Amino acid sequence: MKLLLHICCAPCAIYPVGQLRDQGKAVTGFWFNHNIHPYLEYRRRLDTVREYAAGVGLDIVYRDEYRLEEFLGAVAQDPAQRCLYCYFSRLDAVAAAAAELGYGAFSSTLLYSRYQRHDDIIACAERAAARHGVAFHYDDYRRGWQEGIRISREMGLYRQQYCGCIYSEKDRYHPRGEKR
Repeated sequence: MKLLLHICCAPCAIYPVGQLRDQGKAVTGFWFNHNIHPYLEYRRRLDTVREYAAGVGLDIVYRDEYRLEEFLGAVAQDPAQRCLYCYFSRLDAVAAAAAELGYGAFSSTLLYSRYQRHDDIIACAERAAARHGVAFHYDDYRRGWQEGIRISREMGLYRQQYCGCIYSEKDRYHPRGEKR
């Protein structure tokens, strides 16, 4: 089966790509991450995905679109719900591309992270799958968390410290409970 895999970052792709290949799936990566801010972080993650893909022979479809205004416009009124927009917008993009390019299914490396809201990711992916008439391939890649970290370090890949959006960066440096 040909599968289009949304990749949020290189370290998160390592374990899912390995698993999918071990299952005999023909995996192609898909980069679309308009949520990542600031721009230099976006570029660094994109460059690291390119480095990783070259190192493991992974073809990738790139939608290199930095859409700060669109992202902020969609989430600024209710930042607490930003993840739902973030998940759906990216999963909808990969589902649309999978359908358009003739892939049998799509998935996402978001399913690798211990820090993402798994149930929400699944719900968004299923909604995108129904919308575009393409199958969503689910797997709980969190079981490979330590392996992915180990391999990314061995490969010398850049490992980011927050999910990507400006709000998560703020939470990293200014935790919610902290008073100034």
